[in-house]
Amino acid sequence: MSSSPLLQMNALRVGLPLDGAVRTVVHGADISIPEGAGVALVGESGSGKSLTARSVLGLLPRSARIQGDLLFAGESIPAMKPERLRRFRASDVAMVFQDPRAHMNPARTIGDFLLEGLTTARGVPVAEAITKVTGILREVGIADAERRMRQRPQELSGGLLQRVMIAAALAAEPRLLLADEPTTALDVTTQEEVMAVIAEAREARGLAMLFITHDLELAAAVCDRVVVMYAGMTVEELPADRLRSGAAHPYTRALLASRPAVDDADAELRSIAGRPLSGFEAPDGCAFADRCPRVQDLCRSDRPQPGSTGDGTVACHFPHSFSPEEAGSHA
Repeated sequence: MSSSPLLQMNALRVGLPLDGAVRTVVHGADISIPEGAGVALVGESGSGKSLTARSVLGLLPRSARIQGDLLFAGESIPAMKPERLRRFRASDVAMVFQDPRAHMNPARTIGDFLLEGLTTARGVPVAEAITKVTGILREVGIADAERRMRQRPQELSGGLLQRVMIAAALAAEPRLLLADEPTTALDVTTQEEVMAVIAEAREARGLAMLFITHDLELAAAVCDRVVVMYAGMTVEELPADRLRSGAAHPYTRALLASRPAVDDADAELRSIAGRPLSGFEAPDGCAFADRCPRVQDLCRSDRPQPGSTGDGTVACHFPHSFSPEEAGSHA
């Protein structure tokens, strides 16, 4: 696996029109994904995860303002001309969305959905495209592929539809897969099956992946590195296998402390005091200050910038080790 980044974000900022003015909703996203690596982006609703992923595809409104670096294989995505952007979306990157039903036309068949990108955008002959997508459907666990191709989305379960969405992404033969909470609407058993399909496809093809989720444990299980986002800013990044032992940001530690312990059923669940902020609500200082157990005056006045922690980074003025008791309660 190459150590050079396939996708690189440096201090990415995104502004959107809100109440007659442009408001910053992503204040600083720093993410690096080498070829073939899996990186998870974790955070609460409203933290800017999906906006960050959509920035990669150039799917933000025309009125959006982007600052900072957003590079794919060294090429600026915001600077791409329309024709290059179309080719980029058709062949270099693919996205698995959270709700497949919202991204499929109920009046058209599964076959129409799967074939359109190959035949229209890439000029693949219909017969060749059919052979390719039916093979991929079998690969993702849909055995009766020919019959499914003739069905419409409303005839398939949520789990099958998500497999179809994964198949559509793989058919494009991308180098980078964006997975935006692909298992949120599925039951636990189906979630596990869908994640196994994605993991097997990634390994077989050497795909890089940006995996968006609320679940820290799932992120650590399926990715090489974990990036934690809060109020429009990436606040910590570290290797997945060091998530529990190496987390230095109070928000990351609080998220870990709020999860049930599999090996201790009697352990008390800890909540994070206060409410999460959206990116447009972030103050001049640290956005987590009002919820932090060790907040100091500097935290409220100066926004912390990412600093090295050896094998990762953390944006905190006081990145000390927090005990579980401190991480789950407010001072």
